[in-house]
Amino acid sequence: MTPLTVETLSLAQYRSYDLCTIETGGASVALYGPNGAGKTNILEALSMLVPGRGIRRAGIAEVGRKPGEMGWRVKARIAGPDGQAEVVTGTSAEGTGRRTVEIDGKAASQTALGRVMRMVWLTPAMDRLWTGPAADRRRFLDRMTLGFEPDHAETSLAYEKAMRGRNRLLREPGWDPNSHRAWLDGLEGQMARSGARIARARARALDLLSSAQDGAETAFPRAELAILGQAEARFAQALASGGDLDQTEAEEAADLAQRLAAGRPRDAAAGRSLDGAHRSDLEAAYAPKAMPASACSTGEQKALLISLCLANTRALAQTTGAAPVLLLDEVAAHLDKDRRLALYGEIEALGAQSWMTGTSDGLFEGLPGNALRLGVSEADGLSRIEGSTA
Repeated sequence: MTPLTVETLSLAQYRSYDLCTIETGGASVALYGPNGAGKTNILEALSMLVPGRGIRRAGIAEVGRKPGEMGWRVKARIAGPDGQAEVVTGTSAEGTGRRTVEIDGKAASQTALGRVMRMVWLTPAMDRLWTGPAADRRRFLDRMTLGFEPDHAETSLAYEKAMRGRNRLLREPGWDPNSHRAWLDGLEGQMARSGARIARARARALDLLSSAQDGAETAFPRAELAILGQAEARFAQALASGGDLDQTEAEEAADLAQRLAAGRPRDAAAGRSLDGAHRSDLEAAYAPKAMPASACSTGEQKALLISLCLANTRALAQTTGAAPVLLLDEVAAHLDKDRRLALYGEIEALGAQSWMTGTSDGLFEGLPGNALRLGVSEADGLSRIEGSTA
């Protein structure tokens, strides 16, 4: 199995970097240095090579070295089962406007990035996933789903656009059941079709993740997962029983359209849509203790997140034939030596290229011998990586 790897990464005017190039040869990379040196900026730049707003969910005008004054660029040579590809993404020299994407010198969409590169990431901000708002867990679920379904991002955007339009109409002063009926029918039809596809993709992703955990020998605990959502539950049942997913999707789309139409007065009073894919939640349990993730200790919650990232990596490798790139920000600092060694061993066994950050080189003892260890420092607002080239 040939993994996906970033062979070369080049940044220009990105966050704390003026110009920087890292040649990896396909090896894993450990970035170490003090807090604030610019290590996470490298991982964020890498996360721009897949659809979405990256690990920080930053706006495109925020990530330039001088926000609003100049453009930024991330360029990478990617290797995988289908050969090599060159990906470039960034903004114009003015630092405003939309983000552009080029693949092998041709303009492309963000969705196309998902067909070239797949990534799995874990950041400190995700430590509060099981105790934070449901929106964070949906985002986590949709990020995992995107790896299996590159069109999931476009489907989600279509759903959100239709929902915003519906909410706007329902909030109009003096709204009544006959107002904009045809327009609402159209928007709700789009929400229903997109919502059914979203639920189907989520349910399939969770099924693949669960299968990837079955029989896996790992030092990290198994997570029992479930999606709290009417549509996703319907697809989960169809998957478990070998049902017709196309028929289930059509039935769910029709049912959701009816529920949305019937719920107009209620949603108008609330000022928002109270039914649909945007209301679902992800539930997890620490399987060895049969304990909800929200009730687990901080260390157990972290172990569950690592377990899910490894399962996601395993499932993507099994499904697509190529292990994704792993971005692990400050993960080693929260693990004892034995768990760190276990994590490094599992990454090596999966054949995945990992990009990791930590405050000291010693945290990465036990990484494969060919892994690059690069020191990161900062002076006068600019980051520099030992061993990089401008």
